[in-house]
Formats: sequence, C-alpha cells, structure tokens
Amino acid sequence: MAPLPGPSPDIAPAPGLRRLSGPAAGAAVDPVEVCVVAPDATAVWLCLQQPDGSERREPLRHRVHGAWFDHVQDVPAGTRYCFRADGPWDPTAGHRFNPAKRLLDPYGTVVTGEPRLGPEIFAHAVDDSLEPVDGGAQRSEVDSGDAVPWNVVPADGPAFDWQGDEPLRTPWRDTVVVEGHVQGLTARHPDLPEELRGTYAGLAHPAVLQHYRNLGATAIELLPVHAKASETELMARGHENYWGYNSLSWFAPHPGYAATDDPLAVVDEFRGMVRALHSAGLEVILDVVYNHTCEQSMAAGPTYSWRGLDARGVYRLDDVARDVDHTGCRNTVDTNDPDTLRMVLDSLRHWVTEYHVDGFRFDLLSAVARDERGAWRRDHPLLVALRTDPVLSGVKLVAEPWDVSPGGWQTGSYPPPFAEWNDRFRDATRDFWLTGAATISELATRFSGSSDLFDHHGRLPTSSVNFVTAHDGFTLHDLTAYDHKHNEANGEENRDGSDQNRSANHGVEGPVPDTEQGRVVAAARRRSMRNLLATTILATGTPMLTAGDEFGRTQGGNNNLYALTPENREDAALDWGWETWQTDLLETTRRLLELRRRFAAIGHQRFYAPWSPTPEGDAEQLAEQLSEPLDEQFGRPGGVAQVQAAWFAQDGQPMTGEQWADPARRSVTVALVPPADEVEDGDEAAVVIALHAGGAGEVVLPQLGDLTRATLEWSAAWEHPDHPDSDADPQPGQALPVSGPSVIVWSLRRG
Repeated sequence: MAPLPGPSPDIAPAPGLRRLSGPAAGAAVDPVEVCVVAPDATAVWLCLQQPDGSERREPLRHRVHGAWFDHVQDVPAGTRYCFRADGPWDPTAGHRFNPAKRLLDPYGTVVTGEPRLGPEIFAHAVDDSLEPVDGGAQRSEVDSGDAVPWNVVPADGPAFDWQGDEPLRTPWRDTVVVEGHVQGLTARHPDLPEELRGTYAGLAHPAVLQHYRNLGATAIELLPVHAKASETELMARGHENYWGYNSLSWFAPHPGYAATDDPLAVVDEFRGMVRALHSAGLEVILDVVYNHTCEQSMAAGPTYSWRGLDARGVYRLDDVARDVDHTGCRNTVDTNDPDTLRMVLDSLRHWVTEYHVDGFRFDLLSAVARDERGAWRRDHPLLVALRTDPVLSGVKLVAEPWDVSPGGWQTGSYPPPFAEWNDRFRDATRDFWLTGAATISELATRFSGSSDLFDHHGRLPTSSVNFVTAHDGFTLHDLTAYDHKHNEANGEENRDGSDQNRSANHGVEGPVPDTEQGRVVAAARRRSMRNLLATTILATGTPMLTAGDEFGRTQGGNNNLYALTPENREDAALDWGWETWQTDLLETTRRLLELRRRFAAIGHQRFYAPWSPTPEGDAEQLAEQLSEPLDEQFGRPGGVAQVQAAWFAQDGQPMTGEQWADPARRSVTVALVPPADEVEDGDEAAVVIALHAGGAGEVVLPQLGDLTRATLEWSAAWEHPDHPDSDADPQPGQALPVSGPSVIVWSLRRG
C-alpha cells in the first residue's frame, strides 16, 4: 500500500470526514481526512465496516486542542463508518466514555439505519427492563453491534446539477409560509405514484407544487428533516417519533423520508426536492432542533454520538453532571461551549451551501440563547453569530422565542433580523373569534403587527409570524369542533398535549350528525374557520398556515400527534379527498391571499398603530378630518412611507376611548390607506376591514373623505369566495346586514 502523507501534527483540520485528493493524498488509495472533537478522551478510533461485516479500527494518532485527527487510506465511497472513544468513566464529572459503543460522526453527512432498542444502545449498564443499574453509574460491557446506525463515506461522483438554481430571496412583506411534514404532506396524495408518497421526491411532484403555487404560498416550512431517532419509551411501545424533534445528526437528511434505498442517493433526492420547490417559486425553510438531542438524559438515555465523545461540552450540566433541562426533553445543548457553537453554525451553513435552503425556524431557541448562568441574552454568542455570519445572516431566521424554564418566554425580544412566532397573535385571534376572551383592543394590536412587541431596534412588522395553528395543537378544523383534546390514540391515556386550546365546538363535540341542527353547527364552524383564516392572512406581519388548514383537515381532536401509532397513523397525513365545503374553503384561502397581494396597505413593511384610546373630542376631530380630501387627511412625518390607519365602531363612527376600553364590545373596523406613491391611478385607494365577532346586526361602512366608491370584496358569511347576487353592496355611510361573526373586506376608490 502506497504511503499516505500525514496531516499537520499541530493544526487540526475541520471536524468531519472528507476525501483527500492532490498532494495531500499522494499515491494512496481512497484516502480520507478525519477529525472529531473529544477533548477528554484518551483514545479515539475510526471504525470501518468491512464487506464481511467485520469492523476495522484505525486509531487517530494526532490530538490538538481537544480534536483527534488523522489521514486514513483504503476508505472507498459507500463505506460505513463511525467512531469509538475511550476515556474516564466518571458520571458525576460528566465523563461517560465507553469503547464498546459505536458513535456516529457528529459531522457525518450521510446516515443509514436506525437504532434498535436494547442494552446495546446504552453506555451505562441496564437491567432486563432497560432501567439504569445503580442510577447509571456502571459502565456497560455490551457492544453496540448493529443496534445503532452508521455513517456512510460520501461519494466523489459528479456534482449535483442544480440547473442554475439560485436563492429566491422573497421579501418578507411578500412571504406566506405553509408549515408541513415531508411524510404527512404527500403520504395519502392520490396523484402521486405509491413509491413517491411521503418522500422528498414526492414533495417535488408537479401535483404538490401546483397546489401550493396556486394557493399563493411563497415558502414551505418543513418540520425537522435532520436524521432522527425515536425516544426509547416510544420504541418500547412500538411507536415512532413522527414530528422529528429528536435529532440524531445535524448534518444528514433523515433517510426514512427518501424514496431511494441507496444511502448516498438520499442527499441528491433532497437537493432535487429543493430545486423543484424553487422552480415553483417556493422557498424552503427548515425547522431545526439544536436545543436538545435524541440522547435524552445523562443518567438514563442512550449514547449514539455526542455523549460518548464530549458530554461535558455538548450538554448543559450542573455541578454533578446532571442535565439542566430548559427544553422539557431531558437534555439541553450548551452553545456557550465554543466547539458546540461551531458545530451548530457549521451545520446551518452546510444546509445553506450544500442544499440551497432559504432559512431556518429554530425550535425552542431561547434554550440555546442562555448564558453560563442560565439567563437569556439577546447578545448571546449564537444570536450574534447568526446576525453577523456572511452566509447565515442572508437567509430567513425565525425564532420559536421560548423554552420551558423561567425567563425563557421572550416573544418580541429577539434582535433583528430574526422573525418570531407570535403566540400572542395566536391566542388573541382564537380568543376573539372562539371564546370571547380577547378584547377589541388586544385584537387590534395583534392585527396591526404587534407594535408593542416588535417596534424596537429597527424591527419591522414582518418580524411577527402570525399564526393560529401549527404542528402542535389543534388543526384549524378541530379548533372549531372540539372543546377538549382527544389524544387517546397516542397511547398515553390522553395525558399528553395541552389542555389550553382556546377552542370552541359550537355546541357539539366532534363530528356532527346529518340533521338540521347538525348542519347548523357545521355551518357555524365553517364560518369560524373563515374568520380565523382571514384574520391571519390579512393582518400586518408574516402569515403562516399549517398545511391542510386551507381545506379544513382534521386530526379527530388529537392536538399532539408527535408520535405515530397504529391507531393514529392515518390522521397524521393530509387527506386529499375533499368534500364540497373543503373545496370552497380552499378557494376562500386562495382569494384571501390574492387580496393580501393586491392591496398595498395589507402586510405593509411599516408599522401603523391602533387608534389610541382618546377623549370624545378627538373622535369628533377625526370625523371632521375625514371629510377632507384624502391627500390632506394623513400626514407622513419625516417623509416615511407608512400605512395610515383609522379605527371605527360598528356604527361607522370613529372609535372613542370609552369604546376601546369596553370589554363587551365585539366589533371594530379599520380603514387602511397606503402611501400615495404606492397607489396608481385607478387603483383602490384604501381597504376597509371589519372584524365583527358579535351576533346578527349591521356594520356601517365608514365614510373616508372623497373615497366614495366602495366594492364589497369578501365576507366570511360567504361559503364560496364569489360575491353572492343576494348580498348587499353598501357604499360609504351605508350599513351591511350581518348574520353573525364575520370578517368583511371592502375596497374604496375616489368617485
């Protein structure tokens, strides 16, 4: 065998495994450079599976600054590999080295296989029930065998043909996000070949692309696609972690979502999915989980990778090496550690540069933005790095701005350029339309972009990601059909999932009978769905819909479908066979998104504020002002182009302070006037949106100076978005009869 030049003995290469070529390879056959961080280890081996199933072990001979590295030859593409590490076994100091355990490369880009429950996956000794012996203090002597996955050496083949693919860079003000799961989006799609359903390739199918393009979406936010493992308790019950918030690798796509059986082809199938989505005008945002891993707790969890190499660096531990759990998932990743922080940033850059993804939604981001004392910091090194990194600062960054510990709930506190999931919008919108618990003042604030939360440090209203449903919780349909969760099929006796749903079943829990009363209840539910959709789509901010809500999918009242069981598997996937009312709801969603695109005043990139509570005299002054020509009504201080907003009561008169403060008031109307330079001659000069959560009555269209021509664009009273011939079309100053809770949209022009 030809000699292989060695690496620089005192400069560690970048972590991971990469193929060598040129002078670094010399005349060696299939050489690779490998590096892994394990600062407290006493020995580390690269382990290679041979064709006969045996394991070849190559010691890594060089160690610098906690990194072990070497050049190794005769490692062809497609070889399965991993690491083993030896070192102290001292659980109370955070050391759990065990050379009997195969460890995945934390930087490995291809993973094959999945864990198999048994004593093999635990670094500590377990009894027959797989419970830790002596609290996890004893080291296991059981070899991993084939019970844990392998990494695969990547190929040197031709580069993937991106066909000129470039980032779409859709402006935030034009962004409409749909959140979905790779499997759930297509597993039951009738227009896809069976072999493509529930896969990356299936998501790239023209039938799927056409649906979301026609809907008006601009981005697909995918639930985690990192290689994952199920929790040990789920494996024990024969269940599978579905959502994927249990990362096994931060660099490899989950192989179980691929149509191909070839581990090396998974990478290109994922790239092909991204390329196809881009070709349809859809950005790809990945939901990423860097706050915890699938290794669960130090004392009782499995050891697949990080814990066997650098437990003290990767995980947040207390003085006796117990997990500090800010995530509710039994461990917390410690991004205060430089090597761990680098690994997270390297992973993110990998997905941007190698897979062309357009952004990230960070699960429980507050958990990894805490300093060494556990306090959340907006200048945490991770957040600063994301803001300043030349690659990552140019993609969409979305925070889930909370965790489960005190001080973690930080909605509105993140620095630019982060956007944030706005739970205050979710709660206020549900409460206003379903429970009656939200006031018009609270809803108006949320509808206006939540300036109380986001109008600081130069942030824009698009920083607020407005949503009423997400993967966790009820679907849109189930919000209107269930007062209580029904999670029995999850196998946890209905204990899992939130009990705070802010939902309303409209008088019947679950499916309604085909009776006159049942049809009345069903119609009321559909109307509520339309009101919730309209509020989300027409509000200032960035709208996010959950896939399937556009056609009213149900999960049968299950609000925590995180794991698949034989009983709930079908509910997890979107049902693409629609009844008439579902087709109508889909057309309604399309119309609402069309209205959002059409009106310059909706979704504007500048804040406007709800009309502040004022004395009665100010309302009279506004009424006088509104009698003037439009151009003279609204000043724009400092030349800043802003949407001007005026708020009106149900009778069409300007809101008073007393009315704003009235908790029983259930109706408010807003008139939005875009900047003059954004309105062309003949265009609608203003849009008026009524948010009426009251009962039957009338809503008066306000008078806005010389805007005397009005068109009723849409009403939640309409089952189908087309204007019914029987519906009134009032002009400014006239009343529109309403039969119940309704969002109503008018456009206004000059007469």
